[in-house]
Amino acid sequence: MDMKIGILFGGCSEEHPISVKSAQEIAQHLDLEKYEPYYIGITASGAWLLCDGPDVGWETGDCRPVVLSPDRDVHGLLVLEQGRYETISLDVVLPVLHGKFGEDGAIQGLLELSGIPYAGCDIQGSALCMDKSLAYIVAGSAGIATPKFWIVSADENIEADQLSYPVFVKPARSGSSFGVSKVSRKEELPGALEFARQYDSKVLIEAAVVGSEVGCAVLGNDLDLVVGEVDRIALSHGFFRIHQESSPETGSDNSTPIVPADISAEARSLVQETAKAIYRALRCRGLARVDMFLTDDGEVVLNEVNTFPGMTSYSRYPRMMAAAGMPLAEVIDGMVSLAVTGKIR
Repeated sequence: MDMKIGILFGGCSEEHPISVKSAQEIAQHLDLEKYEPYYIGITASGAWLLCDGPDVGWETGDCRPVVLSPDRDVHGLLVLEQGRYETISLDVVLPVLHGKFGEDGAIQGLLELSGIPYAGCDIQGSALCMDKSLAYIVAGSAGIATPKFWIVSADENIEADQLSYPVFVKPARSGSSFGVSKVSRKEELPGALEFARQYDSKVLIEAAVVGSEVGCAVLGNDLDLVVGEVDRIALSHGFFRIHQESSPETGSDNSTPIVPADISAEARSLVQETAKAIYRALRCRGLARVDMFLTDDGEVVLNEVNTFPGMTSYSRYPRMMAAAGMPLAEVIDGMVSLAVTGKIR
């Protein structure tokens, strides 16, 4: 009997379009001999719709209002049909949601109430990784190098003269480079803070780390972890701004991901082992993409952790896993198996 799998996508965050693209890619690689998919699209305004799939125009297609029941006796979906609710049981959920309400513990809380196994980090791991300042504090206490940083709350200002430039100003709880600015002189700081506050009331200021931006895809729980090939982001100018291009499928105007990374075998191993240590320190489970800096003197510094990374055709996570011999269909199988049994089959 096929496993009934609920695929949540869309959402209310600024990463809504990226989530839709991720769901489209997962739909193309989902083994229909193993899984019976139910696609639950969440509109930008927060409406939940049971639809045929995440194809373009899904919001206006033949969809039905649906909610995920927090009642464990239902263990699935409540679908509004002709004034009455019918129930659809689910065996597992893939929350293919990025950013706020997707990677911050909100949807994970609802899924915990529902009693349905789900892929990815739990409430605590999701919330911890979403807040970059908290992630730095916990990782730092575990002996992992982090950038020097300052936290600026909603009603607070920071003395621009106390900073050594350049610095990066970013929302503490956002993703995909939304609201991020590189500040090279103190006169630029107020505008950067205002820009970041469009996405979060809590702002993080980081000292710039001189080095290469590298990443590592991780799949698994506890000590049983699989890692993908390390990638390196080659920049022609500026800084890496994922998903900010008008047509990212055709490439970026300033960055090229190199997979496997053109670094030494020793550096590659250090990046992978550091990614595992970060993953465990921040209580990740299921999957995550760990982004780091590799400095010229060989130190690995945490940048951020994405607890449900992009799965689009141009995303880093599936590319790194594929380079290690694990195509997306197998990654999906691994996510589902980890959610249901706690282990990769």
